[in-house]
Amino acid sequence: MKKATRRPAVKSKSAAGDVGAYLAKVPEPARTTLEKLRATIRAVVPSEATEGLSYGIPAFHYKGGLVAYAAFKNHCSFFPMQASLIDEMQEELKGYRTAKGTLQFPLDKPLSASLVKKMVKRRIAENERKIANRGRKVI
Repeated sequence: MKKATRRPAVKSKSAAGDVGAYLAKVPEPARTTLEKLRATIRAVVPSEATEGLSYGIPAFHYKGGLVAYAAFKNHCSFFPMQASLIDEMQEELKGYRTAKGTLQFPLDKPLSASLVKKMVKRRIAENERKIANRGRKVI
């Protein structure tokens, strides 16, 4: 039986280009807001993380889905790809509109960089924990 090989996670230039194309289509002021959010996320994710479009919106992957973001007509959204994180951080997210798995914020007002970094770091830790626990038998 041939052993399956995994390709290393490589940042795809075309995928990042797809994100650039997505952002280019977003009208101001949301474009600038999302570009700031993207830069904040990039500052935190490991170098092995990949960036591309997922379900038509910009997303980062690291050992699984990490976070995504998008612009809509009346707001921008940040998706931590773990609905329970929104519930766990409810106190810190009081000033924002939330829905299941979504943090909404104004088109012209980026999320706090410290809040984004905290959420991304928690998602990284969660994905690493899931990978570490794979293969462990529960008794």
